[in-house]
Amino acid sequence: MLRGTGSMMRVACVVVAVLMLTMSAFAVPNTRNRDEIPDQYKWNLSDIYANWEEWEAGLQEMQTKMAEFAELQGTLAESPENVLRAYQINDELGVIAFRVFRYPQLMLDTDTRNNDVSARLQQVSIAFYHFNVATAWFTPEVLAIPWETMEQWLNDNPEFADYRFTIEDTYRQQEHVLDEQGEQLLSFGSQFTGSPGNIYQQLSTSDIVYPEVVLADGDTVTASYGQYSAVLGTNRNQADRSLFSREFYGVYQQNINTYASIYASILQRDWFLAQARNYPTTLHADLDGNNIPVEVYENLVSTVYEGVAPLQRYHELRARMMELDSYHPYDGRIPLVEFDEEYPFDEVTEMIIESVEVFGEEYQNQLREALEGGWIDVYENDGKRSGAYSAGVYGVHPYMLLNYTDTLEDLFTLQHELGHTMHTVLSYGNQPFANAHYTIFVAEVASTLNEALLLDYMLERTEDPEERIALLQHMIDSIVGTFYTQVLFADFERRAHVLVEEGQPITSDVLNATYMELLQHYYGDSMEIDDYYEATWSRIGHFFRSPYYVYQYATCYASSAKILQDITTGSRRERRAAVERYLDLLKSGGSDYPMEQLRAAGVDLSNPEVIQAVVDQLDTLVGQLEEEINRL
Repeated sequence: MLRGTGSMMRVACVVVAVLMLTMSAFAVPNTRNRDEIPDQYKWNLSDIYANWEEWEAGLQEMQTKMAEFAELQGTLAESPENVLRAYQINDELGVIAFRVFRYPQLMLDTDTRNNDVSARLQQVSIAFYHFNVATAWFTPEVLAIPWETMEQWLNDNPEFADYRFTIEDTYRQQEHVLDEQGEQLLSFGSQFTGSPGNIYQQLSTSDIVYPEVVLADGDTVTASYGQYSAVLGTNRNQADRSLFSREFYGVYQQNINTYASIYASILQRDWFLAQARNYPTTLHADLDGNNIPVEVYENLVSTVYEGVAPLQRYHELRARMMELDSYHPYDGRIPLVEFDEEYPFDEVTEMIIESVEVFGEEYQNQLREALEGGWIDVYENDGKRSGAYSAGVYGVHPYMLLNYTDTLEDLFTLQHELGHTMHTVLSYGNQPFANAHYTIFVAEVASTLNEALLLDYMLERTEDPEERIALLQHMIDSIVGTFYTQVLFADFERRAHVLVEEGQPITSDVLNATYMELLQHYYGDSMEIDDYYEATWSRIGHFFRSPYYVYQYATCYASSAKILQDITTGSRRERRAAVERYLDLLKSGGSDYPMEQLRAAGVDLSNPEVIQAVVDQLDTLVGQLEEEINRL
């Protein structure tokens, strides 16, 4: 599809984060049966369609629009009106397609075993496939119009204002667009390019069988994806953490060759598409869509690779503080002090809203609606997709998926996803459909800034040394999880893709060794890395669903750190101006290249000092944590 509608598939993220509080207490339900979970903790999908009959009507309307668009083939060069009409129909089609796609997709994510819903989602995918094949002519036909002619049409017709950026960007990438026959040939394979990711989804979610683990206190816990974070973040018995971690990774190890085959097919697919479009590497191909210089990625990876000393210093401090005979990756999440609070979902609303007071009352009111308006599917249930995300529906509102277990980590995940949700609300509310969809490159700015504001809110309201240690640890862990770990992932992705580009074999042994080498460099002698951690790459869904995605967590973290500094320091006038720049960033959607949007917000990621500043920040925070520990 065209630039606008392609982003309807965008799903935003799974991340670690920060903290909160309110009034009534409904703890995580003691059930995995979705029917037994109160409706107030589930999505209200009737905001999209009331029933399947309405969805069927939407699907039919979408297909009608597709046919209307296809009828314009061969007419674009005749007049600017025909070009304009094509983009307008694309917008109309995109608005409908958002609803038609999200309704079964969201429903399926709450029960991935539902074959009836899966079949309906496949209906949508098949319709998209046929549309892509039938409209492969569009971009080549646009580019057949000389730029001088197109530029004159844009200047003479104010109606093109909403589409100018999209059209100019299409001409920018002209050398990578094939002729009509080539584009049609690639479109024939579009239905299959997503197959490896779908296979991974089924293997890692629908067909996965997690083992039961008996802990030291006699409790039996399912070693599931959702429970993994809960146990490693709350269970203070190292033997339990070790057993749980080994059992959890064992599920992936027993299928490691299958995961390697799936990932190899993804790497080959990416290299095929890069070569087909005349890019020198898969990295160039992936970054060019948003006009991101390859140097930004390379500088990020190299700067962090050389800046691992504060990371190792932090884990050495943890090892001393915890007084363990040996310190392992599964020991890295436990709070350093006895501060094992639970954070029931119903008890966090007001703290979240107050933490973003700097953005104004209107922003806070919209945030409250997100929390209370049926936008969030809160708790884990059998068959539900793991992780968390915020998914937009243009013309409706975003929907957030959680697997909330009342932990501090889940609290920060909620705060993180609310950042995405508010970004979507402001983008969709201030941009026409053509420019409403912000890029992944800026997507994590709002989410990580949200976390930092909540953390500052908490730090300002406590002098309790134990609480301050817990909060400092979470600030550090946010940098570790959102910055260092994501760059490690990004380095792994780049190395794996380079292997394919160089014609090297891809096996589970190769992937395991590549990942373990990075682990050993990043953590050095600060911890003992168990052999089974070499399989970690096989459980990172982004590798399989959206390659070259995760580095943007780190660039966004660096960006949000700079924006946080701007909105909290300086004169009142300077702070207010920084807030307005930030809100303008959220409202700008996809109306410009993300590097330019960030520059307008006060961030220049081409400057290595922006990346190095996060490394230095971690070093400072570790020093502060050490001081608090000594005081305690």
